[in-house]
Amino acid sequence: MARPLAIGDTILLEDNKRRRHMLTLSAEGEFHTHTGVLPHSLLIGKPEGTVARTTRGSKLTAFRPTLSEYILKMPRGAQVIYPKDLGPILMLADIFPGARVLESGVGSGALTMTLLRAVGASGSVLGYEIREDFAATARKNVEGFLGTDIPLEIEVRDIYEGIPAEGIDRIVLDLPEPWRVVEHAEQCLSPGGILLSYLPTIGQVGLLRERLEDSAFGMLESLEVLHRTWHVEGQSIRPDHRMVAHTGFLTHARLLAPIE
Repeated sequence: MARPLAIGDTILLEDNKRRRHMLTLSAEGEFHTHTGVLPHSLLIGKPEGTVARTTRGSKLTAFRPTLSEYILKMPRGAQVIYPKDLGPILMLADIFPGARVLESGVGSGALTMTLLRAVGASGSVLGYEIREDFAATARKNVEGFLGTDIPLEIEVRDIYEGIPAEGIDRIVLDLPEPWRVVEHAEQCLSPGGILLSYLPTIGQVGLLRERLEDSAFGMLESLEVLHRTWHVEGQSIRPDHRMVAHTGFLTHARLLAPIE
């Protein structure tokens, strides 16, 4: 919803070299940089995209961060799943409004807030995280972007020991040994439910696929997503010299009905 920048808003400031700085607006706050000082008061009440000048005349453009931008700038307790994989995860796991999603390996909350935006107010996300400090960081990050009125529950729990929840529509895992979850997932997923796992190495993928082949899951697929931007400046058009190549492998499968 379009509205003026307000006290308490998280914003990004972009300088003329496209460097971005994330901060929270406050009544008496100031942003300090080597190119001068910018009082927050110059931004409060102004529309997104406002260009303000520091005390030394440097231009800064203010706007609210997108989910992708927020994830790249937020505090981290653990390594995050990056935006290039978050979009495909939503599609491959078919995260829909109203879905009941179980996420394990909450980490810093990047995937959590992505899932919450997809399930909407009518859905829910249940997060399992083995480390209490990671769980606290994740909740702080999620609430910093989405607010506190969200259908999220985070439990400090080891999913390898079992899943007491029932009627889960989707399970999304960011764990080193997801094959240990397959048996538990068979019991808690609704018929036709989807299990998706994010793994950094192909050896882990092989172990997971071997376990899934000997389970009630079918329709298995594993893939990776590569992201390459392009340099476009006048008639100079070419692929950028650097790209985001391998980050992780995505493996997904569906729970099948028993064969009669």
